[in-house]
Amino acid sequence: MNNELIINSTSGEVVTAVLSDKRLTELVREKNDAQFSVGDIYLGKVSKIASSLNAAFINVGYQKDAFLHYYDLGPQFASLNQYTKGVMTEKVKHASLMYFKMLPDIPKSGKMSEMLQTGQNILVQIAKEPISSKGPRITSQITLAGRFLVLIPFSDKIAVSQKIRTAEERDRLKKLLESIKPKGFGVIVRTVAEDKSVAEIDADLNGLVKKWEECFNNLKTARAPQKTLGELGRTSIVIRDLVNTSFSSIWVDDPELCTEIKDYMHTIAPEKEDIVKQYKGSAPIFDHFGVEKQIKASFGKTVNMPSGAYLIIEHTEALHVIDVNSGTRIKSKNDQETNALEVNLDAAYEVARQLRLRDLGGIIVVDFIDMYNQEHRKRLYSKLMELMKPDRAKHHILPPSKFGLVQITRERVRPQTIINTMEKCPACGGSGEVESPLLLIDKIENTIRYILNQQNEKSITLLLHPFIYAYLNQGFPSLKLKWKYRYKQKIKITALDSLQFLEYRILNKNGEEINLSDGK
Repeated sequence: MNNELIINSTSGEVVTAVLSDKRLTELVREKNDAQFSVGDIYLGKVSKIASSLNAAFINVGYQKDAFLHYYDLGPQFASLNQYTKGVMTEKVKHASLMYFKMLPDIPKSGKMSEMLQTGQNILVQIAKEPISSKGPRITSQITLAGRFLVLIPFSDKIAVSQKIRTAEERDRLKKLLESIKPKGFGVIVRTVAEDKSVAEIDADLNGLVKKWEECFNNLKTARAPQKTLGELGRTSIVIRDLVNTSFSSIWVDDPELCTEIKDYMHTIAPEKEDIVKQYKGSAPIFDHFGVEKQIKASFGKTVNMPSGAYLIIEHTEALHVIDVNSGTRIKSKNDQETNALEVNLDAAYEVARQLRLRDLGGIIVVDFIDMYNQEHRKRLYSKLMELMKPDRAKHHILPPSKFGLVQITRERVRPQTIINTMEKCPACGGSGEVESPLLLIDKIENTIRYILNQQNEKSITLLLHPFIYAYLNQGFPSLKLKWKYRYKQKIKITALDSLQFLEYRILNKNGEEINLSDGK
């Protein structure tokens, strides 16, 4: 499978599209002013103890207090709490935990009121971003994630991913970490560490230790609520967690971000640095690589599949519901049961893709087409399990019920990705009455005439919706050709999926947009 990353950077956000064999499988949006991202570490202040919930509300600087349950304190909370106090009072002078005396684990069934007091400072990490009307969900089990390892302060345990295929490799990695990890830190070895050299793993470990030292230095002068360590941006996280030998290219349209990503790739995977390339085309990067068209086709209420079947996706406060419909996908030579199986198997692929693409979390109920053959139900369940394996979010899938419903729970750590694919008509403003395209053509020609004759532009580019673009190019001689001979100037016409139906733009020879108000 050939994978690509397409990264579009604007003044407000960075959008990363993951393409697998040219098909959009993941879309990550990162606001440039984003705060409270998963993995960020904060010095918070206890606002309230909720004894009935065995939890506390912590002020981390968000408009609503963050929620911390007793179970999220972690067994080594007492050690973390003492370390935090020691750093802030300058009794602890070194980031290293080698000489720090660990305290016993806190009770598993203890009470929050015995651990915290109102007004107390506490070091916490964002576990779930603010979603809907809720504040962030936080934890005191601090972890620092790298490419191959996850570093756990105040622990001595070493855990190796069970997804690593051989017992010999798991044993090799465990012995390696036992020999190089610093005292006072535990380590989780990630699946991607399989077959990696000692130098690569050691470099990743040293990088994580440096991050802990940065957190220590920031904590010395911190005043709650304040961020003490920021996680990587979502774009870098996608690159860290996803990029492997199957990725052939990373295209970026911003030169500064391109340089930043190249430097990051040089750090984590020097052999893949050359796949990072800057896109310099005149068309928007998502239009050039066909991402914009796929976004519009994938984020509506109705999602059509190549086979003719389609999904209806509905959202409620409590859960997400996906209905599978056969549509035009009917083969007369097959019986109803066989048709239902084929449609359901096609739908399973699209369901797995949509969960990743929209980052749907919580409870998802999928209403597949009824099947009465038990073997067919098992086959559908196995296929869905297989298709969901690449999903990095924790999830659990139940077998089809007797009503044909499949229930899925998927980890919700960020707000779902919502993109409005309904276009508001630029001519009628949503009234339902649209100006004739023929009148639009006259308006465009009048504007072109004004720009060429009155503003003395010598070469222009006209950007149009694909439907209007096709109209200008149809027939012989086409309108495009007639304009060229009529005005004796070079007029380049380009179709853009991102434009609305009756929207158009005109660029000068330098690629700068011309103000159209003067030509109306």
